[in-house]
Amino acid sequence: MAASESTTRPEAVAFGTARGRWVIAAAVLGSGVASLDATVVNISLPAIGRSFHTGLGTLQWVLTGYSLTLAAFLLLGGSLGDRHGRRRVFAVGVVWFAAASALCGLAPSSQVLVGARVLQGIGGALLTPASLAILEASFRPEDRARAIGAWSGLGGLASAAGPLVGGYLLAAGSWRYVFFVNLPVAAGVLWVTARHVPESRRAAAGGRLDAGGAALAVVTLGGLTYGLIEGPTAGWGAPLVVAGLAVAGLGAPAFLLLERRQADPMLPLEMFKHRQFAAANAVTFVVYGALGGSLFLLPVALQTVDGYSPLSSGLALLPVTALMLVFSPRSAALAARIGPRLQMSAGPVVAGAGLLLLVRAVDGSSYVTFVLPAVACFGAGLAITVAPLTSTAMQAAPGDHAGAASAVNNVVARAAGLLAVAVLPVLAGLAGARSLSSHAFAAGYRSAMVIAGCTCIAGGLLAAWSIRNPGEGKGAARPRRWPARRWHCALDGPPLDAPGSRPLRATGGPAHDRTDGKGGASRCSRRPS
Repeated sequence: MAASESTTRPEAVAFGTARGRWVIAAAVLGSGVASLDATVVNISLPAIGRSFHTGLGTLQWVLTGYSLTLAAFLLLGGSLGDRHGRRRVFAVGVVWFAAASALCGLAPSSQVLVGARVLQGIGGALLTPASLAILEASFRPEDRARAIGAWSGLGGLASAAGPLVGGYLLAAGSWRYVFFVNLPVAAGVLWVTARHVPESRRAAAGGRLDAGGAALAVVTLGGLTYGLIEGPTAGWGAPLVVAGLAVAGLGAPAFLLLERRQADPMLPLEMFKHRQFAAANAVTFVVYGALGGSLFLLPVALQTVDGYSPLSSGLALLPVTALMLVFSPRSAALAARIGPRLQMSAGPVVAGAGLLLLVRAVDGSSYVTFVLPAVACFGAGLAITVAPLTSTAMQAAPGDHAGAASAVNNVVARAAGLLAVAVLPVLAGLAGARSLSSHAFAAGYRSAMVIAGCTCIAGGLLAAWSIRNPGEGKGAARPRRWPARRWHCALDGPPLDAPGSRPLRATGGPAHDRTDGKGGASRCSRRPS
């Protein structure tokens, strides 16, 4: 059912025009600053630990504080944009993120820094889904694929620049500059947004906002994360640790029960009844958990044990990003021709082999001998895996939930990384302030890489058992007839319009809405061919 926009705006933006370039710039810089911040902070962790004379537990909270609220509020942030205007929520998210970044940079203690990171995650949850939704709602239907392709590629460059920017800022001054650098970028984004980005919203946004679901998600993830991080240091029988784990144990079933009864849930549980969708997200959880835990520990190991500078440890990871940028599109095209099962099975095994090779990263200071072969193998595995994994989750989603499926897959990936950062150091024996000493950390790091590598390989085996190519098996997804180059591999976004598919149809489900090319918007989903 078509519905006009509740705010007046000019006709849809054309790609290649001056205004189109400004809209893309705002979306890329807004989402890019959140991606950049994550990789920059990873490189800064050893310096933060030295500044506050703290151990690994606090450094875990510096990462998980951000990931916790980002994962919990991401779906809610997308709903707020649909209801109250994508440009408005995007701008609020940028301001919120910038204010929290300033608080991070000024933090007088590790406790204040962690609290500021929690606030920063809320800002990221507001701006990240809105950035892509702005492109979907602003550009002409025939230009959306090119606009989102530019967004995806330039966003990847922002992530790739993170280690370099972080290393340079640390070498030039202090870890606090890592957060202050967000302020001028945010100011530029706000200026461009106010002058060039049109407003859009879903006029017929029905149902109540699922604030209860978001609150339960935060309580559940927060209790579980607190218990797992603080348990090894405070003792598993400590009252606060027991309380945190108990809250998580009660909050998880309460969240599922609430989402099942909600008329417009934040997490549509019926999507997981589809085998291919559930399997793709299960593989996502396992693989991204292994990646999140290992990438948290690797920069710390390179700097603490091998004596790398922050800049050098950032440069050490560049082959991973380069391989993904070059080969991910080719991997997506191959999966479209032969089906995703082979790549989703082999890719995590190759990435897991790279993680096992990273055990040797603390055996010597030679990058070419001890680190480069491992990160090259790891990057090749990710290049094989990521694009088919994401597109499989999207293609397997029920038609009425095409937009929600992207957000769910994104949340699954982020929640997996959040829990891995909490659990992996515990399993590897890295807990307490003394774990940052060179000898103790090296031993625990080796154990962690073995665990992460075996977990990633297990993800490949899970994919081989559960994923089906189109047309295979009872639970397989039906084949779709559009080329893979029309998909982008950013976890934040919904699938693009595809040639050869049936027209978009109206639905009462919580699908992602699109403009009709004449300034109007409709709540639409895709009906399989």
